[in-house]
Amino acid sequence: MKELWRRIARAGVSAIGVWILAGATIAVAEECRNRGQLDTLYCDDDNDLVADVPSDPKKLRDPSTLVFAYTPVEDPAVYQNVFKPFTDFLAQCTGKRMVYYPVQSNSAEIEAMRSGRLHIAGFSTGPTGFAVNLAGAVPFAAKGSEKGPHGYHLISIVRKDSPYQKLSDLKGKRVAHTSPSSNSGNLAPLVLYPPEGLKPNEDYKPMMSGGHDKSALGVASGDYDMAGVASDVFERMIARGTLKADDFRIIFTSPLFPTSSFAHAHDLHPDLAKKIRGCFFAFDFPPSMRKEFNGDDRFVPITYKDTWKVVREIAEASATPYNKPAYEAETKREAQELAKKKQPQPAPKQ
Repeated sequence: MKELWRRIARAGVSAIGVWILAGATIAVAEECRNRGQLDTLYCDDDNDLVADVPSDPKKLRDPSTLVFAYTPVEDPAVYQNVFKPFTDFLAQCTGKRMVYYPVQSNSAEIEAMRSGRLHIAGFSTGPTGFAVNLAGAVPFAAKGSEKGPHGYHLISIVRKDSPYQKLSDLKGKRVAHTSPSSNSGNLAPLVLYPPEGLKPNEDYKPMMSGGHDKSALGVASGDYDMAGVASDVFERMIARGTLKADDFRIIFTSPLFPTSSFAHAHDLHPDLAKKIRGCFFAFDFPPSMRKEFNGDDRFVPITYKDTWKVVREIAEASATPYNKPAYEAETKREAQELAKKKQPQPAPKQ
């Protein structure tokens, strides 16, 4: 088990530092009739926009230990506890040992699946496209209820005691985005703010906070004048008491977007992949998870092709395709942010 964790840790570090060429860890790409936007490692002969199951039986995996991760939107330790009832159920249902991998960044999570060290994961809305195209992720479920998948909005928040009433009031101000690959945290504002009178990169220079929670906390502390955040993250922070709703005013709300996707690696043995999907849909959220996830009580079926259509349209409209160059730029930015965090902090003034 210790060796497994060492390999997982190395996967996370490599994702932050530099793109690892897949030839060292994954078999070379097969010849295929259609690839679409997928990396050369994968084929999409059935045109469903996700990687096909390898045709060579030798490339199928049926590991004795399954590694699960959830998007690093907030404190990873919080979600390790939140998902414990589910990972315990998944271990019993699949008959496999389960390991929770507390990822520190989107690129670490994507690289872990690409390199074969992560088998099942929840990816946040924007990075789902990178996970599909570059890591062979196959999204199949989302949190939801009997009404269907849960959705969320991009909400633009300001302090309640601030003078800002509409987006156009924020010209020349300190506006936070989260990270380049984030749908609501960056891509949606690039497309949705200009019609409201506020043009990112012209009327203001986006300040990348590194996360939706960090953006919201930055508005509360006065570090940012406004921030665009995912409504479900904001609501969870309110519910936990991390933020007070009365301290904020929402000045913009977007159309509904799908929330985080849950995906398995494309090269899992089909019998194992089928069992994993069945286990997801058989799980009934306990009260602790229903409270954390805004009343969602189950996993519901989704497809990347249909459910993520609006997200792909936002990415295309914002000229930020889910390809390797865009991913490498995101990885570089995350490395810079990590380096800043590791720098010694100046001693407080006496």
